[in-house]
Amino acid sequence: MIDTATETMIETDTMIEVRDLRKEFTIKRKIGRVRRETRTVSAVDGVELSIARGEMVGYIGPNGAGKSTTLKMMTGILTPTSGHIRVCGLEPVPRRRRLARRIGVVFGQRSQLWWDLPLRESFRLLGAVYTVPRAEHEARLKRCRAMLELDEFMDTPVRQLSLGQRMRGEITAALLHGPDVLFLDEPTIGLDVVSKQSLRAFLAEIGAGGEVTTVLTTHDLADIEHLCRRLIVIDRGCVVHDGTLEALHARYGSRRRVVVDLDEAREPDVRMPGVAVEGVEADGRRITFALDGVPAGELIARIARDGGLRDVSVREPTIEEVVARLYRQ
Repeated sequence: MIDTATETMIETDTMIEVRDLRKEFTIKRKIGRVRRETRTVSAVDGVELSIARGEMVGYIGPNGAGKSTTLKMMTGILTPTSGHIRVCGLEPVPRRRRLARRIGVVFGQRSQLWWDLPLRESFRLLGAVYTVPRAEHEARLKRCRAMLELDEFMDTPVRQLSLGQRMRGEITAALLHGPDVLFLDEPTIGLDVVSKQSLRAFLAEIGAGGEVTTVLTTHDLADIEHLCRRLIVIDRGCVVHDGTLEALHARYGSRRRVVVDLDEAREPDVRMPGVAVEGVEADGRRITFALDGVPAGELIARIARDGGLRDVSVREPTIEEVVARLYRQ
């Protein structure tokens, strides 16, 4: 059963607290002509996490891992099967209306803007819905207009906005009532490079100020690298990593790469434990080595001793590679 202990509205540094959170779905499927099989599927299976005031946390996982289900329980859209969950000191489902005033939510494929109205009118209506004092509403809107460059399309109907323009509008709409917690589900999905950079810069400034606790789910891992120091990875409904990006690299054996360009084609004598040739290009004059726990300097020094080294570069492992290795385990 859901923990229904008395809620506290005392200000605390913990904005999101989740303990042993579970969500099960019952699925029925037809077998033969008349029989039906019923089975229970665990979408979220014992998730535990705590997020402090002002943190910006990446929450990622493969499709079907339970990310969106967790967010829906945190925002009061879904009722947990069991476990303890508090957001801003409130139990989300029973206190959903009160919670709505303290959180902002952006889902990449859903809109909270009025489709046929100009963006300006959507913002005005949202201010009325949340009963935001006019001065506060104008101050927040002014800041978002400047940072997200909204002025050029403030009077354009939402249906005529590009995806990048609409997403800037969605994030503004989620912030106008001054939420304590912001949930972003795939905010950069489908955006071009320029729009992504603009949104990332804005979110980075919000995060640096510590004004809003932010939970970001995305399949674009560059968002995580740019914005989040802490990363929570969920797989098959369970948290499999909760820590920094650096800890993730260390835990799952990230492999640096050294690319050497030689004056002429040859096979360098680099028989070293933890060093493997990963690729050969340019008729043997460019060789890529993968390092497993070996300092790049040792490999470079070994090759340089043989002479003929024209250029060298060291490539750090990407978060995509690390997460892919994690998912395969």
